Amino acid sequence: MNREQHDENILAGLGYRQEFKRDFSGLELAGLSFSLIGVVQTIAVVLLFSLPYAGVVGMVWGWFACCLLIIFVALAMAELASAAPTAGGLYYWTFTLSSPRCRKLMAWLVGYFNTVTFITATASACWGIVTQVMAAVSIGSDGRFVATNAQMYGVFCAVLVSQVIVASLATKVLARLQYLYVLLNFALFLVIIIALPAATPTRLHNPAVFAFGKFENTSGWPDGYAFILSFLAPSWTIAGFDTSVHISEEARNAPYAVPFAILSSTILASILGWIINIVLAFYIGDDLDAVIGNPIGQPMATILFNSVGKNGTLVIWAFIILAFWTSTTNLLATGSRQVFAFSRDRGLPFSSLLYSINPHTQTPVYAVIFLAFMALLLGLLSFAGPLTISAIFTMAVVSQYICFVTPIVTRWVGGQKFVPGPFNLGIMSAPVAFVASAYMLFMIVVFLFPSIPDPDSHSMNYTVVVLGGTLVLSLAYYFFPTYGGRHWFTGPVTTIHDLDSNGDEKRLE
Repeated sequence: MNREQHDENILAGLGYRQEFKRDFSGLELAGLSFSLIGVVQTIAVVLLFSLPYAGVVGMVWGWFACCLLIIFVALAMAELASAAPTAGGLYYWTFTLSSPRCRKLMAWLVGYFNTVTFITATASACWGIVTQVMAAVSIGSDGRFVATNAQMYGVFCAVLVSQVIVASLATKVLARLQYLYVLLNFALFLVIIIALPAATPTRLHNPAVFAFGKFENTSGWPDGYAFILSFLAPSWTIAGFDTSVHISEEARNAPYAVPFAILSSTILASILGWIINIVLAFYIGDDLDAVIGNPIGQPMATILFNSVGKNGTLVIWAFIILAFWTSTTNLLATGSRQVFAFSRDRGLPFSSLLYSINPHTQTPVYAVIFLAFMALLLGLLSFAGPLTISAIFTMAVVSQYICFVTPIVTRWVGGQKFVPGPFNLGIMSAPVAFVASAYMLFMIVVFLFPSIPDPDSHSMNYTVVVLGGTLVLSLAYYFFPTYGGRHWFTGPVTTIHDLDSNGDEKRLE
């Protein structure tokens, strides 16, 4: 039996026929996961959220502590992915591992929260690109240009449209692009860790005692809690463990390739990100308030400007924007596979349209367009003010963790037999799952708190509103009389067919 037939048989064992072309090698799949994380460009976005919480200690040690816990999540996810590598991923695992009494509802909720995760993540990542573009314009105009919300939303739309075009390309093209994307990310990493030490003026150099020990909390929260809030930066950066899972039906030797992609990208990005944060801590200067409040609006851009000057910053920043664009394009492509898979199982409205593969590209183009369109609608919340955008950023992490923790916990409490795949933690499975679940459940609660104590309507964390709205709407749709999901949603369907004696297709039981 050749490898292609073996992959198809594994997918058939999960109930699905092969519909995509398996053009991703294990290395290319790992490259997709790593370039989607996009260490330099995502740190450039989230640095604004980590500096007020514990200062450089939050940057360095908050990153280190959080990434250690994130690796436990990656290990638990890799084990599930090896056992059932399907594009449905999280909701498929939830269904098969849950009690029969609640498996349909659990799969329904995880499917919707996972879809919302990709919508919010795409919207927040694209908005991050917009803020980086505007930072470049501000630097180029010497601070004279200040973008309006309408201008920023216009750039947001243009970015998404360009990404739809690339994310809709054939699987083979997307797979080969990963080599270029990975090369770009490594080049940026090297530029940052070489340029800052070489070019930063001596007056902005910090001693080791500052870089590793300067605690500066301007959030208003107690110091210990502020340190925990600095976890938002690595949590938003080192994320998307399920992205390679959603591409698993396009990967060769998926039971091995997917866990390898999850673990290699997570560990590598954690290490590289920690190194970048340490370098930034040494060359950020000792006035953190000036970096946070600089008119450029992006701490990373401010650090680069102080070190390499206007022209050098613009050159580096252009490549950071390009790298972030590639990361979000990968996010859009992988998210479309979640939409496709959930529609294949008839979970989303317009499933018959979204569950379709373009005959020319052999990719789910309608699912790509749907995801981008929903992100465009979500982007309109930017007109309501910066708090709504912050809520979108946080929602991307919270909803993702809800989707991750559910199948991990369900594996142990759902009462169903779990058959491990080639990647198996053995006796360490339970301890790893416990640590991963405890971390995510704790962080879900943390990220629902406001950014400052005693908030008013202008400083409230509205993530809980978005989260609650998602829960209420998905439950309302499920329990809606006559037409609700409970009347027709059956969980993962079987798409394997053969021919009966009359030559007609019949469903295999």
